[in-house]
Amino acid sequence: MDKITQDAGRKALGEFAPDFAHYNDDILLGENWNSSGIDHKTRCIITVVALMSSGITDSSLKYHLENAKNAGVTKNEIAAIVTHVAFYAGWPKAWAVFNMAKDIWANETIKTAMEAHANQMIFPLGAPNDGFKQYFSGKSYLAPVSKEQVGIFNVTFEPSCRNNWHIHHATKGGGQILICVAGRGYYQEWGKTPIEMKPGDVINIPAGVKHWHGAAKDSWFSHLAIEVPGENGSNEWLEPVADKEYNKLS
Repeated sequence: MDKITQDAGRKALGEFAPDFAHYNDDILLGENWNSSGIDHKTRCIITVVALMSSGITDSSLKYHLENAKNAGVTKNEIAAIVTHVAFYAGWPKAWAVFNMAKDIWANETIKTAMEAHANQMIFPLGAPNDGFKQYFSGKSYLAPVSKEQVGIFNVTFEPSCRNNWHIHHATKGGGQILICVAGRGYYQEWGKTPIEMKPGDVINIPAGVKHWHGAAKDSWFSHLAIEVPGENGSNEWLEPVADKEYNKLS
């Protein structure tokens, strides 16, 4: 791996304690962390264990937990490491470390769930749907499948994400077809009962119908959105789906 360099000591104590800053940046985190004999991931784990055993749970532990994560320590590995050390170093110390590690490894849990969902379908997850994020409660992703003849897009919603109420307008034809390809979600027309959607389910949405669609609270959700050809087509985005009404769904 690349040579480890550090300047935290000089930034924090360069004027107040220049010798300490030198030892911190050049010796401890310079020569020692770059020495051979222990691979970088193992060195990160040992450091976390040493800090935990000493009862140090301040910003230095957070830094070395992040360092361990960047070195390839997984959520399952850090959980096992802290659990093991807890029997020797103390249960309260483990709680303190876990409270910090949960936040640091939170993105891995999200990423793993996203990857598991993506593996359930043949269509790509796509990129963050930033162009329409103002019309979604939560994060969504968009992957164009076809832009010729008929527009077909794979839209993916994280759990609890849904789009605002909206209407597809057209003077002739138009509307949209939804085909669920993975996960579980809902479709609802204004004034009607929500319809649960699972892989293979198809929803036909005529032009002029106020509706919304999105993921269930406990599941990722992907559907193909097929644009039905029409004349003078446009989308009208309306108010968000109220939390009170959405939370009634299982």
